[in-house]
Amino acid sequence: MIVFDASTLILIAKVELLNVFLAHAGMKAVIPKEVEKECCAFKRTLDALLIQRALEESRIEVITVRNRRLVAQLQADFSLGKGEAEAISLAIGAKAQILGIDDKNGINACKVLRLVFTTAIGILIRSCEKGLLESAEAVEKLKLLAKYGRYGDFLLEDARQKLEMKS
Repeated sequence: MIVFDASTLILIAKVELLNVFLAHAGMKAVIPKEVEKECCAFKRTLDALLIQRALEESRIEVITVRNRRLVAQLQADFSLGKGEAEAISLAIGAKAQILGIDDKNGINACKVLRLVFTTAIGILIRSCEKGLLESAEAVEKLKLLAKYGRYGDFLLEDARQKLEMKS
């Protein structure tokens, strides 16, 4: 099972990688209720519509997080928003194989809690490695991630080199 935070889910939807990922992930994709709200409740953008369709088609499942105490503790300990805290709490409670998260504080929490995580860039690189995207297409999607995400230059350059090595 992969649990998504809103940041990663929105980013892979914005660069039109969501459907490719869901079709080939080989594991169930889930999000907590707060992430659904953050992704779909307030806007009618392409990314929100793609995520909403995946939810309606049951390619992503929404799960209510029951451990409110853990969510509050994660928010306090790591300065997380509610969506990030719910995603981490769900990943812990459901013993998820991986957590998709792009929030810096959320990533730091994963490191401290020893949770396996990936980012939108990680999903892009893996999709290229698996042959789901051609290298040139993946590099174009990386440019879009650079535009929409909050990535440092070193990380973007490293990812570009990895993607170009696949051609």
